[in-house]
Amino acid sequence: MPDRPTLDGIERKWRGVWARRETYAFDRSAPRSRVFSIDTPPPTVSGSLHVGHVFSYTHTDAVARYRRMTGRAVFYPMGWDDNGLPTERRVQNHYGVQCDPSLPYDPDFTPPPTPPSRPLHVSRRNFVELCQRLTAIDEQAYEDLWRQLGLSVDWSLRYSTIDDASRTISQRAFLRNLARGEAYLADAPTLWDVSFRTAVAQAELEDRERQGAYHRLAFGLAGGGAVHIETTRPELLPACVALVAHPDDERYRHLVGTVAVTPVFGVQVPIRAHPLAQPDKGSGIAMICTFGDLTDVIWWRELDLPTRPVMGRDGRLLARPPAGVPESAYAELAGRTAFAARERMVELLRAAGALDGEPRPTVQQVKFYEKGDRPLEIVTTRQWYIRNGGRDAALRSALLERGREMTWSPGFMRSRYENWVAGLAGDWIISRQRFFGVPFPVWYPLDAAGRPDHTSPITPDEAALPVDPSSDTPPGYRPEQRDRPGGFTGDPDVMDTWATSSLTPEIAGRWGLDDDLFARVFPMDLRPQAHEIIRTWLFATVLRAHQEFGGLPWHTALLSGWILDPDRKKMSKSKGNTVTPMALLEEYGSDAVRYWAVSGRPGTDTAFDTGQMRVGRRLALKILNASRFVLRFGVGSGADLGAADVTEPLDRAMLAQLAAVVADATMHFEAYDYARALERTEQFFWTFCDDYLELVKERAYAGADTCGARSAHAALALALRALLRLFAPMLPFVTEEAWAWWQDGSVHRAPWPAPDEFAAALDPAAPATLLALAGTVLGEIRRSKSAAKQSMRTAVARLTICGTEAEVRAFELVSADVRAAGVVREVSTDPAGGPLRADVRLA
Repeated sequence: MPDRPTLDGIERKWRGVWARRETYAFDRSAPRSRVFSIDTPPPTVSGSLHVGHVFSYTHTDAVARYRRMTGRAVFYPMGWDDNGLPTERRVQNHYGVQCDPSLPYDPDFTPPPTPPSRPLHVSRRNFVELCQRLTAIDEQAYEDLWRQLGLSVDWSLRYSTIDDASRTISQRAFLRNLARGEAYLADAPTLWDVSFRTAVAQAELEDRERQGAYHRLAFGLAGGGAVHIETTRPELLPACVALVAHPDDERYRHLVGTVAVTPVFGVQVPIRAHPLAQPDKGSGIAMICTFGDLTDVIWWRELDLPTRPVMGRDGRLLARPPAGVPESAYAELAGRTAFAARERMVELLRAAGALDGEPRPTVQQVKFYEKGDRPLEIVTTRQWYIRNGGRDAALRSALLERGREMTWSPGFMRSRYENWVAGLAGDWIISRQRFFGVPFPVWYPLDAAGRPDHTSPITPDEAALPVDPSSDTPPGYRPEQRDRPGGFTGDPDVMDTWATSSLTPEIAGRWGLDDDLFARVFPMDLRPQAHEIIRTWLFATVLRAHQEFGGLPWHTALLSGWILDPDRKKMSKSKGNTVTPMALLEEYGSDAVRYWAVSGRPGTDTAFDTGQMRVGRRLALKILNASRFVLRFGVGSGADLGAADVTEPLDRAMLAQLAAVVADATMHFEAYDYARALERTEQFFWTFCDDYLELVKERAYAGADTCGARSAHAALALALRALLRLFAPMLPFVTEEAWAWWQDGSVHRAPWPAPDEFAAALDPAAPATLLALAGTVLGEIRRSKSAAKQSMRTAVARLTICGTEAEVRAFELVSADVRAAGVVREVSTDPAGGPLRADVRLA
C-alpha cells in the first residue's frame, strides 16, 4: 500500500495485469444457463472514436462487470464494422485514390506518401487491399482506446464484419433467405446517392432543410385552356407521366379522365385521381414524374403508369430522351446536372409563356443519404431485396409481436420500434454498388448473345463459402467462360453494411462454424445500442433472426441516449462537434470519464460535462484515500473478523444502511439502471467517509483487544470490501488498485455483495437512523467550530441534545462516538420534544 495513493499510471498498470491474467476470459465450459452473452455493437472503422462511443460502451461494460460478479460467465466480444461507405470514403481521402473496377490489379502498387490533388484510379483489388491496410491501423487504435477505458472485453473473441467468418455467415444467411423466397432480385425505383453512386435503403434516409422555389407551370388542356401545377423540380418536366388531383377536389373533378399537354415538350399525359394528392398544397393538382420523390413512386405503382426516366446514376439528365419526348426540346437539358437543368428549364418555360409569374422561394425538406452531401435521386435499377413486412401485413404483424416479446430498457423505446415497423413502405434493399463489402454469392448464366439471365441465379454450396463471384468460378463452369457468351458473369454488387451487421449475434457466436459456442450464447441476453438506430440495426437483426430461427436474437435491448454539446445539440462526426476521447482519458483518468458516462441513465440524452469528470476524479481519489485510511487500522490482516464481531450500535447502524444500499444497487443493476446504482452507492460512500469514519476513528485507534475497537475493525473491513465491489463495475481501475492492497485475486472476479453478508451484525430492534443522527450532531459541532474560526480539535465544553424522547434515547447509543469525534467534554439531553437540535458551547 503506497504512502501517497495516486491515480497516475493506474490504467496502464491494470490493463496490463488484466491482459496477462486473462481476467475477463469467457468460460467456454459454462452451461447456457450460466452464460450472459452480449451482442456488442461493432463500431464503424472510419477514422477515430468519439466521446459518444465512450459514453455508450461504458454503459455496456458496467453491465458486463456486474453480471460477471454475480457469477455469470460473460460472453463479451468486440467486433469492427469495417466495410461499407464510411470506410471507403476514408480510404479515398487518406490515400487519394478512386476505385475503377475496369482496371487490372497491380501487385506492385504503393500509394503516394501524401494524397495527390487528383485521385489516382486503382483496381478493385488494389482498393480493397488499401481498405484492409487502413482499417487494420484504425482497429488497433480503437482497441488501445477501449483497453485504456477499461472495457472488460474478451479480446480473443474479436471479429471484423469483412473477415472470412463474417463473409461466410453473411453469405449463408443470404442464400437461405433466397431459398425461402425472402430475398429477391427486382428492377424497381431506387433511392440513389449520386455522389457514392449506390442505392440507399429507407432506414438510411434523413430529411434536411434546403432552400427551393415553387414554379407555377401551365399545362394545356385538350379542350382548350390550361391547368396550373406548382413544382420545385421543373427539370423533371420531361419525366412527367400524369397529373393527379384528390378525388374529392371539386376544382379538378371534371378534369379527371381527360388529358393535359406538357409545356415545352407537348406530350399528352392523363389526369388521374388519388387520395394522396393534397388539395391545400400548391394549386392542389400535381404532376407525377418518374421519379421526383417517394410519393411519385406510390402514384406510379398504384395508378399503373408508364415510366419516362430522365435522371442518370451520375446525377445528370440522361443523354437521350425517354420514349415519346421530342429530342429537339430535350437536347437543351441532356447531360446537365439537376441544378443546371432546372435553370435551363425555367428559361425554356419563360420563353414558351408557360411560367406563371416568378419562382416563389420556399424551405423544403429534402431526403439525403445519412452519410451523403447531395440530395437523393430516384432511379430505376436492379437490386437485391429482403422482405421486411413493408408489403406483407402478416410479416409486419409477426415483427411487431417480436417487439412485444423483447424487454426494452427503457420501456418507452419500444414505441419507436413499433412506429418504424408500422410505417414501412417497402422491402429492404440490401445491395450496394460499392467495392469493400461482402459480395453476393451469386452468378448468372449468359445466353448466346452474352446477356445475363437474372431469373436463373447460380449459387454455391454452403460448404464452399465464402466466395467472391468476381474471381471465383461457379459450379459447372470453367474460369475461361467468365463474361463469355454461353458462360457466366458474377453479381457485381456487395451487401449493405447493415445486411452484415444485422447478423452480429450469429457472427459473434460463429453460427455454423462453432456449433458448441453458438448453443451456449444464442439467443443472446443483451443488445446494447444507440436509440437512433432502432430502425436500422435493431430492426434488421430482429428480422434476420425471425426469418432464420423463428425467434428473437436476444432477450433485452438496452438503449443509450445522445451526448449533447453545450448548445444542447447531438454530438456527431458529421456536425463536427465531437471530442476526442483519448485526451479526456489522459487528462481526467479513465475512471473519471466512466463516472460521467454511467451517470447518464438508459435512453436519456446527457450533456458533455468535464465538470462531472472532475467530480469523478475526486471520487476515485477519495476511494483510494479512504481505503488507505481504513487499512491503517490493520483490518486487512484481521481475516478472522466477521459480521458477528460487530457489536457497537453505530457500527451496526452503518452496516444496516450499507445492506440497504447493496439491495438497492442490485435491484437497479438488474433493471439495467447503472446510473441509479452508482448514485445510491456514491451517496452512501460520502456519508461513510464524512461521518462514519470521523465518528469511529478514535475507537478504531484503540487497542485491538477491546470490544469497541474489534467491532470498529470488523465493520470497517465489511464496509470497505462491499464498497469496492459496489463501485467496481463503474470505476474498475481504482477499485482494483485498492482491492489489491489487502485482498487476493481481482475485485472483478469477486462475488457481488449481498445484504446477508451483514446479517449477523444487524439488530432489527435498533433505530435505523443512528448513523444519520450521529452525523447530524457531528455536523452541528463542526459548524459551530467553523463559525468561531476554531480548529476541529477544539474542545466542546458542553453539548446539549434536544428532541423527542426516542431521539434522545437513540443518541445515547452513539454518544460515546460523537463525544470522541467532536472532542466533547460534557453531554446533556433534553427530551422535551420538537425537532432535533444540538446546542454547542465551545471551551
